[in-house]
Amino acid sequence: MPVQVVQKRCRGPICVSAHPEGCRRLVEQHIAQVRARGTARTTLRSVLIVGCSAGYGLAARLVAAWRYRARTVGVMLERPPEGRRTATAGYYNTVALHEFAHRDGLEVLTYNLDAFSDAARAAAIEALAGAPAQVFIYSLAAPRRLHPRTGHVHQSVLKPIGAPFTERTVELDTGRIVPVTLEPATADEIADTVAVMGGEDWKFWVEALLDAGVLAPGAQTIALSYIGPRLTWPIYRDGTIGRAKAHLEQTARELNRIMAERIGGSARVSVHRAVVTQASAAIPVVPLYLSLLLRVSREKGIHEGPLEQMLRLFDDWLIERHEELLDAEGRIRLDDLELRADVQEEIERRWPQVTTENLAEMADFGEFMQLFHQVFGFDVAGVDYSQPVETERLLEQ
Repeated sequence: MPVQVVQKRCRGPICVSAHPEGCRRLVEQHIAQVRARGTARTTLRSVLIVGCSAGYGLAARLVAAWRYRARTVGVMLERPPEGRRTATAGYYNTVALHEFAHRDGLEVLTYNLDAFSDAARAAAIEALAGAPAQVFIYSLAAPRRLHPRTGHVHQSVLKPIGAPFTERTVELDTGRIVPVTLEPATADEIADTVAVMGGEDWKFWVEALLDAGVLAPGAQTIALSYIGPRLTWPIYRDGTIGRAKAHLEQTARELNRIMAERIGGSARVSVHRAVVTQASAAIPVVPLYLSLLLRVSREKGIHEGPLEQMLRLFDDWLIERHEELLDAEGRIRLDDLELRADVQEEIERRWPQVTTENLAEMADFGEFMQLFHQVFGFDVAGVDYSQPVETERLLEQ
């Protein structure tokens, strides 16, 4: 097997290498965090997660497996290793998850397929035959979609709608705070972004699973989403991605009715707090906002990462069903601590004052960058990055 020293090679929000041992160590640490909560009194038999290899999708899978002892079926699209080229971090994350699941006697099955494809749905249906899913988590953040019906390739964009948007952001390469201007999206770009990030594919999944009889009576499906503060709305909630999220929410209302009628189940959008992921790091303005959020939330003792958010989703909604978590639109709101008035007021106070020179004093850009590098398995405590590692790690079902 190829053994090599894997170096961190990042340019802006793109990292073209991943460290297998760093990814493995992080997954192991996250499993330990979940196990520290103890095994839940209520167990789940079967959970399906589409978009299971990183971020919130991976966290949901860890919670389902190690806290609720569920058999988990996952769908991802990750590049395996090839020669001296490393796999993607999501691939290494999943290899590690399988390793530890086998160690702990948990059943896991992962399909490395385009989640937008009918082939992925067919594979998941086959895996769920005889063990219908009680929970179906839809957690996709994709840049493009090959439409399974039309064959058209849709490309999503991060753009404002109606007018240019100018604000400040922080360059990941240099740590400099610089202005950024984004031109408004065209009508075609808006439609393409909705096609990729909206609710149509989620609906295709739910309909296929229902027709195949592999959603258990009373099953719940949750699509993960984000709204964020008004500070980021021009590029997010009021932009192309926000238009897609509005379509997702509209789809949730339709699916909620269908699920209730057919199996006594439900469909909801769950809104979560901002966390550092490859996708969020690529959104202009968001890295600076997240750096401030990290500092302010830690100062107030209310910081949460993907694991804490997924523990709340499972414990407080999927199992206990705390109805007070629903907002007027019927969305599950787990972004309450991020959007707390005192948190946002402090971020808004610091926003116009922060400069390149005082960034380290007013925000946690250093932690943001560490978390960003950890997405790819780097900057993980206890890993000696000067030592060669095996990069060709196989995904064993």
